[in-house]
Amino acid sequence: MSNFVNLKRRGFNPEGGHNSSRRSFLQYSGAALATSAILLSGCEMLEDYIPPKNPNFPDKVNLGSGDIGILNYAYALEQLEAAFYTKVALRGFYSGASLEEIRVLDDLRQHEVAHREFYEAALGNKAIGKLEFDFSSVDFSSRESVLQTAKTFEDLGVAAYNGAGPLLKSSDLLVVAGKIVSVEARHAEAIFDLIAPNEAFVDFINDGLEEALPPSQVLQMASPFIVTEIDASNLPKS
Repeated sequence: MSNFVNLKRRGFNPEGGHNSSRRSFLQYSGAALATSAILLSGCEMLEDYIPPKNPNFPDKVNLGSGDIGILNYAYALEQLEAAFYTKVALRGFYSGASLEEIRVLDDLRQHEVAHREFYEAALGNKAIGKLEFDFSSVDFSSRESVLQTAKTFEDLGVAAYNGAGPLLKSSDLLVVAGKIVSVEARHAEAIFDLIAPNEAFVDFINDGLEEALPPSQVLQMASPFIVTEIDASNLPKS
């Protein structure tokens, strides 16, 4: 299966969801959330595996197997991104952040929070618990540190969805994943534009296709930021 298709306020609530009144060049139409019924109906057809869940940051989580495992994998990554952007906002953004940079970063925060809550609601009692993260390597007062970390997460997120898409058995879930990865790809472009506004957005695209990475590699790359041990041993390999 080919990779998913490529895509290029001062006022905010750092811990809330989407604020439909704000102006945004990354307008979030709600298309991904509008597919909740599709995703929920798809989950009803999946296996009955229910991974252990502890809302108080479990020491270890098992993602599960099949499509449920892939959805929990995506949920874990969305938790990571939402936690990062929320911390950026709660820290008051980095020193010298422009209004446009604040708008972009807060847009991304709202999108990632929406994606996280979407997966949690869709998975229901099949969802893993809330993960614990470590952002001690990030200097939240530094523009370079924040934007480079954001770029790492967004590029990794796109590669993760591209790699996981072919592992999904449900066509409905594949449609949902395709809609979400398109938003993640727009995030990657937005961050790239903040870092290098006059350069072409081609740094991780080869032969017209975005990178696709398997879950094992993605989780290894994300592991420096994740405290909770993640057991992905039951995820499908092909």
